[in-house]
Amino acid sequence: MTLGALAGLSVVIATAWTLTEHSSRSMAQRFSNGERLFDLSLAALRASVGTDNLDPEPDSTAHQLLATVASVTGSLVPAVLLGIVLIKMFALRPFVWRQRASISHAWTADFPGYSRRHSDSEDAIIAVRFYNRFDNLSVVDLRARAHLRYLERSPHDGSLVIYKQWLKVLDAQGEPADERYWLAVERGAPFTVWIPVEAPVAELPFRRIQGKELSGSYGVKLLVRLTARTVGLGTEVADERWFDLEAGDFEIGRFVPLQPDLDKDVWRWEGWTDFDALEPHPNGEDPGP
Repeated sequence: MTLGALAGLSVVIATAWTLTEHSSRSMAQRFSNGERLFDLSLAALRASVGTDNLDPEPDSTAHQLLATVASVTGSLVPAVLLGIVLIKMFALRPFVWRQRASISHAWTADFPGYSRRHSDSEDAIIAVRFYNRFDNLSVVDLRARAHLRYLERSPHDGSLVIYKQWLKVLDAQGEPADERYWLAVERGAPFTVWIPVEAPVAELPFRRIQGKELSGSYGVKLLVRLTARTVGLGTEVADERWFDLEAGDFEIGRFVPLQPDLDKDVWRWEGWTDFDALEPHPNGEDPGP
């Protein structure tokens, strides 16, 4: 698109240049020389990308103006294109998130030790899932952190104050930690951030998480942030997802698991089409609220 716009600008400059040049030739003669017009358009294009300059007639204000337009364009275009490349590079978002965060009993977490410790508990756990959607982009050193953001009335004047609380997530051993770390992120494979609620959740919206009472809070949102590095590009990528407690971004039930089959492409794994679904309730009822 940029090249097309510059080519169009070059044709306009070449046309205006021909119209305003000091020449005894008629307009028909000027525009009948197609090769000269083409060469002039190419010269204007080179000037517009900053690799050449137009040579205006010394007594022609119009030529001076056209040469200035081409020169200014040529000085700006490289910076603009470089900015676009950098923005695209650093705005890379390789992750696709599950639409909602699911909430199930703590014993349903994919960690045997944690599950056994909570086998007789009614405490709940939040699961946030995502996957890397790019075939040709390898992501490594992935770190996931979770934060809680909420507003509460100031005891001083009653105004709303924003608070943020760092939440614990389960690490690779199923123990509460500040972050979850993965050495590599395979393309298409689902990854899960487990966030202990440390309280039962019988209905939504839940009003307590990791010791924080939310009954008097407003605008409660859960933030899960991912940071990683890409192989080849060597750049850092970051992504995040906000889950609104009041906007239906949570659902009660355990997500449908995927069955890995190394002999098949990941998109053909059993359960993949139900990535955003919940496991059916034992009695056949819809598990969602």
